[in-house]
Amino acid sequence: MKVIDLVEEFDLKVFSGKNGLDREVGQGYVSDLLSDVLGNAQEDSVWITLQTHQNIVAVASLKDLAAIVLVNGLEPDNDSVEHSNREGIPILGTKLGTFEMAGMLYGSIKK
Repeated sequence: MKVIDLVEEFDLKVFSGKNGLDREVGQGYVSDLLSDVLGNAQEDSVWITLQTHQNIVAVASLKDLAAIVLVNGLEPDNDSVEHSNREGIPILGTKLGTFEMAGMLYGSIKK
């Protein structure tokens, strides 16, 4: 499964990082603590969070994550969008809450 498949399946908004939409997705990770993601997220994961500042892109880049999904209708700040475009890491968005988005992602990946 690729990031673009998740965008289409869950009607996610693509804020930035369109060059990374063809990236393969291995699994998901849910956390709002950057240190937790740095310590525990696996490469090729889709990270679900409510953080919107540019440090999320730095963490995603360090961990080689496939994409970031912002929940609850949140939108990334301008610095995050610019950083995401440079790194080619998609920042996606949904109006869904974390619990629902995580459950749907899990179900889709485990098919």
